[in-house]
Amino acid sequence: MDGEETPTRPEERAIHAARSPQSRRRSARALTLALAAAALAAGPLGAARSAPLPTDSDDITRVSYRGHEFTVPASWQVVDLEKHPDTCVRFDRHAVYLGTPGSRQDCPAQARGRTEALLIQPAAAPVTGSAITENRVARTYRATADRIAVTATYGYDRTRIQDVLRSAGLPVAAAQDEQPSGTPAVASLPADATSFRGEGFDACTAPGQEAMDAWRKHSDYGAIGIYIGGINRACSQTNLTAAWVRTQYTQGWRFFPLYVGRQPSSDGGSCQGDCAAITSPVTQGTAAADDAARQAAALGFGKGSVIYSDLENYEPGGTVTDQVLGYVDAYTERLHELGYRAGAYGNTSSLVADLVKNRKEVTLPDVIHFARWNNQATTADPAVPADLWDEHQRIHQYAGDTTETHGGVKISIDRDRLDVD
Repeated sequence: MDGEETPTRPEERAIHAARSPQSRRRSARALTLALAAAALAAGPLGAARSAPLPTDSDDITRVSYRGHEFTVPASWQVVDLEKHPDTCVRFDRHAVYLGTPGSRQDCPAQARGRTEALLIQPAAAPVTGSAITENRVARTYRATADRIAVTATYGYDRTRIQDVLRSAGLPVAAAQDEQPSGTPAVASLPADATSFRGEGFDACTAPGQEAMDAWRKHSDYGAIGIYIGGINRACSQTNLTAAWVRTQYTQGWRFFPLYVGRQPSSDGGSCQGDCAAITSPVTQGTAAADDAARQAAALGFGKGSVIYSDLENYEPGGTVTDQVLGYVDAYTERLHELGYRAGAYGNTSSLVADLVKNRKEVTLPDVIHFARWNNQATTADPAVPADLWDEHQRIHQYAGDTTETHGGVKISIDRDRLDVD
C-alpha cells in the first residue's frame, strides 16, 4: 500500500484522549480425536473474555482519524505513523496505529502472537459506504469506509474488537467471511519461486523496495522468508503484495513463504504468552492449510510452491507432541490435496525431534526448515538423519535476532542456509 494518499489537514490526524497412504495417518489422526473432543467440551475458541468497552471517560480514548472516531481502552497505545514512520506495526500488543506504515519499519526479527489491535490508514481508492470482512482462521477484520482502510486483529477477545469497530460505525454484524477463492487471485510466478540454494534471511515484515534493492546489490543473500499469514503473525505486512513479490522475483530474489498458524503453546519460543495454541489439531491444521494456500495464491505462489508452517519451540512429550504431530499431519495432507508442497519450521530439539521419532506415524513435510543457532551455514545437522529430507529439502536457520546493514539499510533478521529444489 505504499504511495497511498496521506492526510493533509492537521485536524484529520487528531488524536483525542478521553503423507502418505492412509494407514500411515491413522494413528496420528486417532490421537487427535480425543483432543478435539476435549477442546469442544471446553467451549468455543475465541469466545469473549471481557466486558464491553467502559463508558467512563477516564477508561477510554477516543481516536479520530480522517473523519472517523474509534473508542478504545485508555490503556492502548496510540501511534501516529506520520510522525513516527519507522515504528513497527505489531498485532501482538494493544495499540492503534494511524497512517501508512513506513517502508523501513524497525521490527524485531522474532515476534509472534496476536491480540486486539488496529491499523487505520488512508484508503487506497475512493470508497462508497462501508464494507467489512472477517478471517476467523487468522482472527482479522478488514474494513473500508470513507477515506480509510482498517485492519483489526483479535486474540481471544473478539467482542472487544467488534465493539471498537462498531464505535466508528463500521457494520460488524454484516461482516462477510473471507473465504478461499476457487481460482488464484493473480497470475502465478514461475515454479522456481520457492527453490533456492544459498544464503537467505527472514524478517518480521517484508522490507520496502529501497531496502530490497540495497540488499540485492550489496549482500550475499538471494532468498527471503516472508510471513504470508496466520493467526500468530505479529507484524503488519503493508509491503507484501503480489506486485512486490513479482518485482523481487524479477530482480532475482527467491522466497520461503512462512505461515504462522497455531502454536504448540501460548508461550513457547517467541510467543511470550500471546500465541493462540493448538487445541483441535486436525481441524485447525486443515484450516491453516486452506488459509495458507489462499494467502499464497493471492501473492502469486502457485501450486507446487512450498509453504512453511512456523511452529515455535516447545518442550516435547505427552499431549503437546500429540497435538503438534496431528496439526502438522493435517496441514501437510491438506496442502498436498490443494497441490502445494508443505514445509515445517521448528527447533531441532522439539519439532524436528518429534518428526524424526514419529516418522512412520505421520506424513512428513516435504521440506524441513530447522532452527539451530550455531552460526554454521550448512544444512547438515546431527538431529536430521541423512536419509530424511535428503533431496534438496532443507533450510537451516543458523543465526537469529541479529541486525545487518547492507547498502546503508539496516534490517533485523534471522540468517538461513537454503538447499531447496
